[in-house]
Amino acid sequence: MSEKQNPDEFYSKLKTQLYDTASWPAVYLYKFIVLSDPKKIGEIEGIFNDLGAVIKTQPSKNGKYTSISINAKMKDPESIIEKYKEVSENVEGVISL
Repeated sequence: MSEKQNPDEFYSKLKTQLYDTASWPAVYLYKFIVLSDPKKIGEIEGIFNDLGAVIKTQPSKNGKYTSISINAKMKDPESIIEKYKEVSENVEGVISL
């Protein structure tokens, strides 16, 4: 999401795109980037623990940042957006891709 874009508009557009491109439930790939801080990585992983998600982490070349990829079976676009919001509200400095 770009910094200038209104979050509500972004999520509304994402919801429409998700309904148009998949049948539900479906596996969805989340991608996040955070500073390589075990606490921040753990917070993100904790948000997805109840979903049986497959979580992969990859540190950046210099080790300052970590990319987190999460595959989770989601019931509908609303549940996807809820998780994005939960991560952005609970993990400072996270970048959602």
